Amino acid sequence: MLGGYTGKVLNIDLTTGNIEIEKYPDRMLRKYLGASGIAAKILYDRTDENTDPLGPENHLIYMTGPFTGTRVPSSGRHEITAKSPLTGIFGEGDVGGTWGVNLKRAGYDGIIIHGKAEKPVYILVEEGQVSILDGEHLWGLDTIEVDEKLKETHGPKTVTSCIGPAGEKQVLIASIMHDGKDARAVGRAGLGAVMGSKNLKAIAVIGSGKVDVADEEGLKEYLKKSLPKIIANTQSLKQLGTAGGAVMAEKWGDIPVKNWSRGDWESIKNISGEKMAKTILKKRYFCGSCPIGCGRDIEIKEGPYKGVSGAGPEYETIGLLGSNCMVDDLEAIAYANELCNRLGIDSISTGSAIAFAMELYERGIIDERDTDGVKLDWGNGEAMIEMVKKIGSKEGIGELLGKGVKRASEEIGGIAPEFAVHVKGLELPAHDPRAMSSLAVGYATSNRGACHLHAGGFYFEKGVTMPELGYTEMQDRLSSEGKGQLTFHSQNIMCILDSLKLCKMLLFGKVTLTEIVEWIKYTIGWDDFTVEELLMAGERIFNLQRLYNVEYCSISRKDDVLPPRILSQPRLDRGTGDYLPPLGKMLYEYYQIRGWTMEGIPSEEKIKELDLDDRHVPLI
Repeated sequence: MLGGYTGKVLNIDLTTGNIEIEKYPDRMLRKYLGASGIAAKILYDRTDENTDPLGPENHLIYMTGPFTGTRVPSSGRHEITAKSPLTGIFGEGDVGGTWGVNLKRAGYDGIIIHGKAEKPVYILVEEGQVSILDGEHLWGLDTIEVDEKLKETHGPKTVTSCIGPAGEKQVLIASIMHDGKDARAVGRAGLGAVMGSKNLKAIAVIGSGKVDVADEEGLKEYLKKSLPKIIANTQSLKQLGTAGGAVMAEKWGDIPVKNWSRGDWESIKNISGEKMAKTILKKRYFCGSCPIGCGRDIEIKEGPYKGVSGAGPEYETIGLLGSNCMVDDLEAIAYANELCNRLGIDSISTGSAIAFAMELYERGIIDERDTDGVKLDWGNGEAMIEMVKKIGSKEGIGELLGKGVKRASEEIGGIAPEFAVHVKGLELPAHDPRAMSSLAVGYATSNRGACHLHAGGFYFEKGVTMPELGYTEMQDRLSSEGKGQLTFHSQNIMCILDSLKLCKMLLFGKVTLTEIVEWIKYTIGWDDFTVEELLMAGERIFNLQRLYNVEYCSISRKDDVLPPRILSQPRLDRGTGDYLPPLGKMLYEYYQIRGWTMEGIPSEEKIKELDLDDRHVPLI
């Protein structure tokens, strides 16, 4: 038996209540690694072009990786995959916390859920035993209330993955939340709506078993070399969290301001990680097996938002609910963030939708008759909070905005789509391709729509190096040269990290591919595994996801685009000047390096090279 894997995946049909256990061949685990790779293969096998994302035939796939639950640093993560109801294409989310660790310790690598329960239910996985239980008493509760209720019922060691009211109402930007008040989110692509469409409120796990690895002592000794380096190189993340990057992002012209329409915004200092550390920070939060602790645990003790506590806003939330809406009140953003977590909505898409509505309001395209009387002025924190409530509750204009900016703009009509900032229906995260050019081709070709965590090239434009791939110094962020190749490499690396289950923050810790291969040898036992095989696996996984989109969702070059604002309107700030990313030039290079046609389709030669010509053969 391989180390790192339990060798068991639950297959649960909510329509019939049938529960089975699946086991995958070792060769398939080596081919797709785990989490993201295995989940992509399952989705490819069991859904297709006729799958309704909100229908019982869609599959909601929870999957851990071989590192989850082991000593490997920052491996306390899992993946959730499904066909996205927001975009209609491949959808997935990677999340930290402790839920994945507990599932692994309960004896399972993953859970595949399909069908639809007749009434609200939740799944309990307790020390290997699995039950589908009545969840009607949980329906209507927010995510933190669900966590508290299930801990009361099953004990304090219970860890939850659940939806809030937004998921129940199938809001298309609904998230799946984990770990109660610690609020680790699978936010993107509306996977909370998939969970709600199945009448599934939560999955509670309790696990105390040990995850076996091939060489425990060898791994322990090897990590003595890796951990000090990781800790030394991630001190700023430890002290200030991801929001600690907000001030530098504004200086570079990276963070969005006023629905991506302007540059410099000095008020960023009022909502930064530094400001948080000096005012509302209570302590740091560590995901499972994490030596960094970038999570923020906050508490507001006075004022209009007194009582807000738990997970503090991350960089993306600061950028989208803060600067993008020009709200410079940190406590208002913290409250809005808690509302997003409780209601179960993606703070990135939510902030984007609100900024989009604010611009329409400013331009007179909508008015107070459309906004339920709310004055959507820029910088109005109270209005921003009210919109969060409406989106999460699917009320009034919130019902429209909860469909995402693409659909909302199409329903409003006229020139509204000009101000909808998205790729393939997924709103941009808080990093601007006009500040870091690799993001242009990365966003355009990401398999779930605009996603910096699928792209990854921007890490190298922020100073990450990887000599094994030839990146020995920080990449020029305002140059298009070589960015097709950089995106190729970084996307493959992202697939590797998401499949093994490693946090992207390890890149700032200067972890090398060679180290990862050594962790694989000690954990799984593949003594002949190489860096070349690792990179091939990452490339294979990315291409399988692309083939899902090509074959089942009609994705091609026509969809590998950026919003008009990003391509044609420079920020004109001190960080970027009048730079605009030449997307066409970078795509040309990227398609060639990928071995795709100029229509963005993986070639038959590339498919054969990656051993994907048998992709229609089921995993088992």
